[in-house]
Amino acid sequence: MERIFPARLDCRYLLRPGEPGGVLIVALHGFSSNPETMLRLTEMLAGSRHTIASLEGPYGFFLGAGRPDIGYGWATTQRRDASVRLHHDMVRHTLAEAGRELGIPAERRFLLGFSQPVSLNYRFAEAHPGLVRGLIGICGGLPGDWDDGAPRRIESAVLHIARAGDEIYPPSLTEQFAGRLRLRCDDVEFHQLDGGHRVPSKGAPLIRHWLDRVLR
Repeated sequence: MERIFPARLDCRYLLRPGEPGGVLIVALHGFSSNPETMLRLTEMLAGSRHTIASLEGPYGFFLGAGRPDIGYGWATTQRRDASVRLHHDMVRHTLAEAGRELGIPAERRFLLGFSQPVSLNYRFAEAHPGLVRGLIGICGGLPGDWDDGAPRRIESAVLHIARAGDEIYPPSLTEQFAGRLRLRCDDVEFHQLDGGHRVPSKGAPLIRHWLDRVLR
């Protein structure tokens, strides 16, 4: 007989304050990565002007036998609903706490994800309207039930960056994303850049220009 119960989990994020007038970007790393790496990559993409809160995935694991390195993930195929609920709780807490601490209102808060958490972030924005001004998805997918039933609207603006050589999310899949995103969101910007499944340095000018446009 299986028994399921809740237990306390200490979650963690790294906060790097930006300059006055900047936005808050809550950044989520890809599978097997960590918040330290994602903080560096997000600063490379968005610049030092903006505040970054780099959130650590709740599921940690060793990256190989005999290696001390730890990677983190956001969900598995088992107990998916519990993982989605935990992701929502962690993102909601980080947005509220970091935003309140640095005086950054909801209309200047953004959610960025690379790879695995991208679909989770879209699901978050759908479930929690008004909490983020915009979503940045890099080399990630859409929720599996995205096209099911009557679409629920996403108020947040969306910037999705795919890559032509992505071995996990190939162009045959991602070329449909712009149209599918517009089923739920009125403000969608989609780009496909050269390269494989990595955070693209050439995405920096796209992200900075998009932030300026959305905030106008």
